Amino acid sequence: MTAANSEFPAKGSVSISVIIPAHNEEEFLPKTLAALRKQTYENFEIIVVCNGCTDNTRDAACQECDQFFDITEKSLGKARNLGGHRARGDILLFLDADTLLEPQALAEVARRFTRKYSAGTLKGIPDNPTLPHRTVYWAKNFVHFMHFHRGSSGVILCWKDHFEAVGGFDEGLYLRENSDLMYKLRPYGRYKYIRAAGATTSMRRYEKKGLFEMARLWTKVWWMSHFSDLQNQTYELVDAPREPKPKYKPSAWLTSQEKRG
Repeated sequence: MTAANSEFPAKGSVSISVIIPAHNEEEFLPKTLAALRKQTYENFEIIVVCNGCTDNTRDAACQECDQFFDITEKSLGKARNLGGHRARGDILLFLDADTLLEPQALAEVARRFTRKYSAGTLKGIPDNPTLPHRTVYWAKNFVHFMHFHRGSSGVILCWKDHFEAVGGFDEGLYLRENSDLMYKLRPYGRYKYIRAAGATTSMRRYEKKGLFEMARLWTKVWWMSHFSDLQNQTYELVDAPREPKPKYKPSAWLTSQEKRG
């Protein structure tokens, strides 16, 4: 991280903008920023965008980042787009506020994410070391490594000029917006999974809803993305119980005929 905004980007090496959207992340954001301060790579900036925060996230963000923005909307797409458009780096690294980068992560990104790639992610590591959680991330990493799916594990990589060319994230999408961006970036290059750099992600959502429930929900969203429009859909709407079908009621004419009979 540069000592002052005016010093970024430094010449002679690829520059990286780390963009962190943060909605009510006062507990996790300080840990994420602390991990960034331990990076062995220096030519990067930190951009934090608070989106619809009602807690003390702003206090943690203002003191530890190079650029800070505060918007009233909760929209993740708007927060990411604002950070992406204001970024000054060559590479954009969108980082979840509850994800910790290993000290060598940015150095590996600068070395391995070359211009032949248009999108990518890092090796995902669960912060819960139990076997079920490790199995989930083993499966995710395998899918990313084999390029079966252009996914992300708390980290999205792309080039700034490519991001601008495709218009960034679709702000009308609240589900699979990451996959949508990576699909739009396909014409600019291949997908890169960087095994040499790890990103440790909080498993709080898995722990709250349960592994099987999260897997069921994601499978449902994936299926819907192939056969229906996900615009303005949320996990809450997708997972809402269906309204029961109204019970059959005979028409007034049929009822009168039965009475006559």
